[in-house]
Amino acid sequence: MAVGVREEVPTTGNAGEVIVLGAARTAPERELIGEWAAQHHPGAPVCLTPQDLERALADATPTAEVVPIRVTWLPPTRAAEWADGSGAPPKRPKAVDLLALIGHRRPPAFWQRRLARNAPDRVQVVEGEPATVADLTRRHADQAAEEPLEDYVHRAGVLSCERAERAVIGDHYTVPRLVVEQIVASTAVREKVRELAEKEGRAFGEVLDAMRARLADLAAVQNPLSIDAFRTALSPMHTSAWQVEVDAETVEPLRALNRTAPLVFLPTHRSYADPLVLGEVLRDHDLPRNTVLGGNNMSFWPIGPLGKRAGVVFIRRSSGDDKVYRLALREYIAHLVTKRFNLEWYIEGGRSRTGKLRRPSMGLLSYLVGALDDGRVPDVQLVPTSLVYDRLYELDAMAAEQGGADKSAEGLGWMARYIRGQARNDGNARVRFGEPFSLAEALAEAGDGPNRLDKVAFAICDGINRATPATPTALVTFALLGTGGRALTHEQIRVSTEPLLDHLDALGRPGPREGLHDGGLSRTLDRLVTGEVVERYDGGDEPVWSIREGRHRVAAFYRNGAIHHFVDRAIVEMALLAASRAPAGTDPVEAAWTDALALRDLLKFEFFFPSKRRFSDAISAETDLIDVRWRERVAEGDGAADLLADARFLVAPRTLRSFVDAQWVVATKLAALDPAREVDRKAFTAECLGLGRQMLRQGRVARPDSVSTELYASALDLAGNRGLLEDSSREDRAAFLAEIDEVRGRLVELARLEERRTEELLA
Repeated sequence: MAVGVREEVPTTGNAGEVIVLGAARTAPERELIGEWAAQHHPGAPVCLTPQDLERALADATPTAEVVPIRVTWLPPTRAAEWADGSGAPPKRPKAVDLLALIGHRRPPAFWQRRLARNAPDRVQVVEGEPATVADLTRRHADQAAEEPLEDYVHRAGVLSCERAERAVIGDHYTVPRLVVEQIVASTAVREKVRELAEKEGRAFGEVLDAMRARLADLAAVQNPLSIDAFRTALSPMHTSAWQVEVDAETVEPLRALNRTAPLVFLPTHRSYADPLVLGEVLRDHDLPRNTVLGGNNMSFWPIGPLGKRAGVVFIRRSSGDDKVYRLALREYIAHLVTKRFNLEWYIEGGRSRTGKLRRPSMGLLSYLVGALDDGRVPDVQLVPTSLVYDRLYELDAMAAEQGGADKSAEGLGWMARYIRGQARNDGNARVRFGEPFSLAEALAEAGDGPNRLDKVAFAICDGINRATPATPTALVTFALLGTGGRALTHEQIRVSTEPLLDHLDALGRPGPREGLHDGGLSRTLDRLVTGEVVERYDGGDEPVWSIREGRHRVAAFYRNGAIHHFVDRAIVEMALLAASRAPAGTDPVEAAWTDALALRDLLKFEFFFPSKRRFSDAISAETDLIDVRWRERVAEGDGAADLLADARFLVAPRTLRSFVDAQWVVATKLAALDPAREVDRKAFTAECLGLGRQMLRQGRVARPDSVSTELYASALDLAGNRGLLEDSSREDRAAFLAEIDEVRGRLVELARLEERRTEELLA
């Protein structure tokens, strides 16, 4: 049954042509349905029970239409909007409004008669799009042949009315119902359950019951009252903390796309409040509420009970060997996109602890791809989504976790502390949507190889990075982290950030030029001082600012939010230095390009790089910004070194040093490890933390943010990719260490050049 709400104009019909399928819970609703049926389809049978429907279907002709209807009760505010035709979304309800809303979706019978009599604009008989008995019988045979026809038709009618009701209550309240019954009734799903039961040597009925239980645990609904309660109860987690800025131009295309395909929003994950902020943005711009897939660590009271009724699906952090759970999750995601519900999940799998985009987690994406491969949905539109914040309350805890501290468990006490921490305004939250793209087209472009899913995931992450703006906080910390611990005046910070802003403008990237002018720089510094990231010293002739002692990891988090905009430039600087050292007779341009590719490979587990062709274009464009004559100048004797000396600014040490230092620690530990010894990642990471802390105290690694469990994990991924964790030789591990050591040497040399510039700036 397709979506639709018919004009309430009397029509003719008889018992052989129309079956009215009504959903009524009370006597007043039964009376309203009876009156509607008598007016619109006089003489047609009105089926309110499965028995009524079974008899009517047995007597009906194949061309008879089943017309589903239900009574919808509206709250006063929404009824007024419906009556005046404005269609404007209701304002955020207060707690007292929620009390007034209680029961508006299912008012008690004694209220219903009074409402129908005294406030007729608060009651609507909603009609779903009809379907013929022949069509329903065919669909039943294709989709759910193992259940009775009347059960299938009843469920289809309920779902049709749910979709039609959206025209009355708005797209904010999309309501998936009868999910478990729909999924397990599918012939295709039952066949998968049967195959799984055979593989595990279990009875079909036992596995089917387990499937029902897993689906019941997963399935979320979007109940209007619960959504309003969820928004109101959790609003203290974000409404006071930030002023939300949205790039409206990136919103407009989404509405048109949503009319033809479901949207899958894939945002960056910076804060616990991300889904709340994004949910409000979608609501304010009149887009349907997403079904949000998140970790079950957040399913404690009251978030869990309210969230499940507000469209939040709480997923196990690990499914272990529970194959039934994985099947249930896969089928549930396929069901949602088949029914065209918009989805939202955080492709990094968890919040970023370093500020930069983490590598994608493939599980949910693979389930979505499976739905397309099975032909259950023709396509979905993927929406890379960026959320960045001027300041984050929870960042202290994340920075501590990177230094080896245990993660605090979420719960009611944690939530109370979080709300207290979010009570003051911390600047802006910026939401920006990247260019949407078709999953079907992305899969076709990726081909059928083993890296098919990786290519799609990297396209998503590249889209997120392109959409992510550099914030004022990011550029100020970027400038201050490059001074070697020295403090800068207001004017010196402005002079340091100006080239970065110009560079972003030249690349056409979103930047915060307005946010650092007309008092914006002072406000950013004040915010960083209030957050105890930066300290201000007023004891001299004029104030100076520097990174506060012990806060380098926090400062690096903010810097890393914009670091992807400068990675290509950093590689260019490193490649030019390599070209300046090339042996006599070597083509310096070729030497620079070879080094750029080697750095791309070394950093591929830290950053998201495009194809080699696009990477080549990006590197050429970056070098043109240094000097459009760079090819001619590099070919000269000291041309590459002169290019670096003449460059207006350098970014390689600030951009790459922490990551390369972390790789160096891992490579050093690996080189000292017996190749026959198995590498236990958890224990090895703990050992790297110890060595990293030692090297930091010795000044052998540059900054505290390089001593990081997440950076060590990425370096281990690189080593594993190169076959250095198992069955490797001492020589291979030594070569890996030597490669990283050489790169570090160049970063140190560029840091000295940058330090001389800092001296000039201070002078």
